[in-house]
Amino acid sequence: MIKWNNLDELKSFQQLCNTGAPDLTKALAGEEGTERVARYQAPMAAGLTYSYAAKQVNDDILAGLKQLAAEAELAEKFRELYEGAVINTGEKRRVLHHLTRGQLGKDVEADGRNKRSFYLEQQEKIRDFAQKVHEGVIANEKGEKFTTAVQIGIGGSDLGPRAMYLALENWAKQNGCFRMEARFISNVDPDDAAGVLNSIDLAHSLFILVSKSGTTLETLTNESFVRDALQKAGLDASRHMIAVTSETSPLASSSDYLAAFFMDDYIGGRYSSTSAVGGAVLSLAFGPEVFGRFLQGAAAEDQLSAQADPEKNPAMLDALIGVYERNVLGYPSTAVLPYSQALSRFPAHLQQLDMESNGKSVNRFGEKVSYPTGPVIFGEPGTNGQHSFYQLLHQGTDIIPLQFIGFRRNQAGMDVVIQDSTSQQKLCANVAAQIIAFACGKEDENANKRFAGNRPSSIIIGDQLTPEALGALLAHFENKVMFQGFLWNLNSFDQEGVQLGKVLAKKVLAHQTEGALKALSDLLDI
Repeated sequence: MIKWNNLDELKSFQQLCNTGAPDLTKALAGEEGTERVARYQAPMAAGLTYSYAAKQVNDDILAGLKQLAAEAELAEKFRELYEGAVINTGEKRRVLHHLTRGQLGKDVEADGRNKRSFYLEQQEKIRDFAQKVHEGVIANEKGEKFTTAVQIGIGGSDLGPRAMYLALENWAKQNGCFRMEARFISNVDPDDAAGVLNSIDLAHSLFILVSKSGTTLETLTNESFVRDALQKAGLDASRHMIAVTSETSPLASSSDYLAAFFMDDYIGGRYSSTSAVGGAVLSLAFGPEVFGRFLQGAAAEDQLSAQADPEKNPAMLDALIGVYERNVLGYPSTAVLPYSQALSRFPAHLQQLDMESNGKSVNRFGEKVSYPTGPVIFGEPGTNGQHSFYQLLHQGTDIIPLQFIGFRRNQAGMDVVIQDSTSQQKLCANVAAQIIAFACGKEDENANKRFAGNRPSSIIIGDQLTPEALGALLAHFENKVMFQGFLWNLNSFDQEGVQLGKVLAKKVLAHQTEGALKALSDLLDI
């Protein structure tokens, strides 16, 4: 029988609180530093490596973290999740996004069907539809091919798919897999929809409306915006729109759409990039084969995440170190710093994934916890970030752990030698230098030029950002967040925090307000 205990009730956590952290300025110096870099790494799927040599851990702390993983029953809780237990206690639902990319355990039966089979059926429907679009079998009113796919969605229906598309766009162009441009409309701000609509050829655009319930206010508002533009252009909107929704939503069987692809209540928005939510737009943009490779990378990383030994399970190890940093060392934030322009929106996706999942102050039983939970997540690609907020990271009053991501080769296959090194070599030199600069610091008589060091970081390193590598990267962070939620005894799979503002906004629009809310509404001329 699995036990769900608060973090501070675990003996191994209490022991960790009495274990001193190593001094990175010494740990990474000389031969000891060389040996540490070689030892403190764990292989990931798709040729990636998780390196934690610049984290404030040593063998004693790692042993304590392994004890914590065992006492918290992390591997057992993951097995319960992927075999269909009701892990989402707030909404009394299963959590099945792992089944969109593979079968980790026994069959999961829900709603009278095998859920793995259901997700495969949707992937096959998307594959068939995308191929017909690419071949021109499904075309516009004049029989002309669609050239642009536009996703209409918000939150997890936008952030993940948008980040994945941007991550593979250059790779697909270089490898002959680019089929259609993809654009995204998410914000209810009319300038968002107008900006996209004014930059595309409406007659050759296919719109993907993504709403699980079919009632999301921002998404339906933007759909109306798009339908109005199509009508004004003399186009039949039903020939230009498809839906990604649940089987029970009003969109599921509507004649207003060319086709409908289904998700279910067991996949949360922020975990939906490997479902039909990401599958439709990515298959249209790059072809179903590329989307399949993306799923394979995620599935392979999930297999590693099912390991009980943290040293063979990089997502679990990353999670344990993160909880150690948050709850023992007291660090409030984490910066995600990809040294890859293709991952420019990946930190934005991780903001939602992490902060919406573990931004909770009560445990899975609704009881208030007495320790900090999810950190603030932020980030930008390097080297841009070096010229903006790295000043605070290096010399600010808060120590902020860093998660770097880097690749040995770029996607475009283009480069130039300037001052005896290529642009890619300069990029990689910068990330290596930053890791050591943060960890080791620099002494100087001038206090303004002094770097204290002891600022921890990890790095995920790969050869190139391919579909498989992207899938593995996504699954790593999804599973890291899951393991941290287990350690904090949270329900990482509901998001009540997004609801109150929505309820009040509806009251404002219905002019059912009073007091300060009415005064603010009047100021905004609503």
